[in-house]
Amino acid sequence: MLDQIEIKAPDISTFRKGNMGIDFVHQFDSRLEGPHVGISAIVHGNEICGSVALAHLLENNIRPVAGKLSLIFMNIGAYELFNPDRPYASRYIDEDFNRIWDPVSLNGPANTKEKRRAKQIRPIIDDLDYLLDIHSMGDICPPITLCGPSDKGLNLAKSVSASEIVVIDKGHASGCRLRDYGDFNNSASLKNALLIECGQHWHKSSATVAIEASYRFLHHFKMISDEVASPYLSDRAKPQKILEVTDVVTVKNDAFFFDLSPEPLQKMSHKDSLIGRDGTEAIRTPYNDCYFIMPQQGARCGQTAVRLAKEIKN
Repeated sequence: MLDQIEIKAPDISTFRKGNMGIDFVHQFDSRLEGPHVGISAIVHGNEICGSVALAHLLENNIRPVAGKLSLIFMNIGAYELFNPDRPYASRYIDEDFNRIWDPVSLNGPANTKEKRRAKQIRPIIDDLDYLLDIHSMGDICPPITLCGPSDKGLNLAKSVSASEIVVIDKGHASGCRLRDYGDFNNSASLKNALLIECGQHWHKSSATVAIEASYRFLHHFKMISDEVASPYLSDRAKPQKILEVTDVVTVKNDAFFFDLSPEPLQKMSHKDSLIGRDGTEAIRTPYNDCYFIMPQQGARCGQTAVRLAKEIKN
């Protein structure tokens, strides 16, 4: 975990007035044939690397040469509360904005600030063909692309190559992520989405990763030229490592605790190694060479404590 804030949350007030009648939503249409691609940031208000990336794209007048591009600052209310002295306090205001993207939540009463914002943005999301959702992590960890459970997500993650680590997963029991919304998660639909965890929330490298991931995503869909993209693309010398989540440890009791101090992407070599205890239940690794995906110290009842994954052939 990083205590020092190495990147400054940019002042995005200049981007408040978008061009779609919705604050902080900017859309650019090339009027030429191509997909509608979106990049979203600050679904969690303290994950500021995405705001750095969107501000960069807007300040540099990045425009699609084909198709349509939407740039969306998501949980503005939480972001505006970000305070470097209390950096964990502004993840959200009323509820986790990345657990409400299911029909029951979205079609129900708009009784939280997050749901009201989601209802504003939903028409834009519904119109997208492809989405890159930019996030970051509490622990120091290499960037991870979460591609969902279907082959189409994995294939897109491989093609974009935004990170060396790709994780196949189904999300969380506590609610639906934006990446898993609607047809993004329908294997029969061509619509697709990726969620990238760019590194530790406030490590300076996370902003660099967020900017590069944005350029890679747009370049993949031929929305920007080689000349525009190439200054921001690093070499991908190493092959990608593909990890598939097989088990999600969801906390059942407030008495949950880890028996060890799990590290992100830590590999436990032996089956039945003790991970922790949920009340009186012992939680153990289900197989040899088991990877920990984004362990969460202090997870409460109903939240994900850790996801367990195995490596699959690329």
